[in-house]
Amino acid sequence: MRPPNHLLYLHGFLSSPQSSKAVRMASWLAQYQPQLTWYCPKLPVSPGDAMRQVFDHIAGWPHDGLAVVGSSLGGFYASVVAERMGCPAVVLNPAVNPARDLAGHVGKVNAWHGDESFEFRAEFIDELRALTPAVLTRPERYFAVIAKGDSVLDWREMTARYTGCETKLLEGGDHQLSDFDVHLPDVLRFLHLA
Repeated sequence: MRPPNHLLYLHGFLSSPQSSKAVRMASWLAQYQPQLTWYCPKLPVSPGDAMRQVFDHIAGWPHDGLAVVGSSLGGFYASVVAERMGCPAVVLNPAVNPARDLAGHVGKVNAWHGDESFEFRAEFIDELRALTPAVLTRPERYFAVIAKGDSVLDWREMTARYTGCETKLLEGGDHQLSDFDVHLPDVLRFLHLA
């Protein structure tokens, strides 16, 4: 795998491009890889709309120069992108079955950053089901950072889904990967950016 020249970052459910991981990656890339094209969109709450926005934006990107990083629900989306585009993906505490996990969130929900609220509609669950890749066709294309201390997602389910992928399994940690600075060098190494 050669270093990407276009990098997509996908945030998690109710998160934003202001998440600490996205901000940290953007800052590092601006300093050390300023020529790289970086895209970290604010994703619509509708999974179908989110993926349409992403695929519309990257339609002109070179397939062999693209990589994607995603956290939580963004990790699920990153897997969708990697399977469709055939590109490398880094998934950070990735959602494995968001259709099941988010079914209890139908209704009004509040964003993590700022004071926005959203309507998470029942049809979004069907959109998640429709997007779910049946299998990961090339596990070597993935690098998963998974924290056993994640209180939102089950680390066992994450490791099972990403079996055969390069995995960094953390004994502790949390869902947000508050210590992301510690793991950033491994992410950059996998992507051949550092």
